[in-house]
Amino acid sequence: MLRKLHQTSTLEIYSAIIDTELHLPYAEQGISAGFPSPADDFLDISIDLNKELIKNPSATFYGRVKGDSMKNAGLESGDLLIIDKSLEPVDNKIAVCFIDGEFTVKRIKIESTIIWLIAENDAYKPIKVTADNEFVIWGIVTTVIKKV
Repeated sequence: MLRKLHQTSTLEIYSAIIDTELHLPYAEQGISAGFPSPADDFLDISIDLNKELIKNPSATFYGRVKGDSMKNAGLESGDLLIIDKSLEPVDNKIAVCFIDGEFTVKRIKIESTIIWLIAENDAYKPIKVTADNEFVIWGIVTTVIKKV
């Protein structure tokens, strides 16, 4: 379940509702991408994606990507991001940032006195964060969920 909290032109932010459980069958032995292997008649192992993907429930949110600025990092419009606000920003991580009234997802480059927001698409220039910007690193992207 998702509850929309905020929407900008580049990102939709949702709260993570994790008080429900959904145990799905899990192929623990893996799934062959080469020659088929005999399938089990039934799977008795299950997985709960909330427990698997969300490490800090009270600080976890979802965001849906809009646009193509991170396409070379594998983030495409429509992808669902799991964002953890409790993680410390680290150089070269992909983060959701709030800059001048807008949310954006970018790779962060942290230098001694400067922070850069780097797009993963050559059509976009890096953004240098200055004292004139209203800026916060809102959370770190931990997982990307794609539809195929």
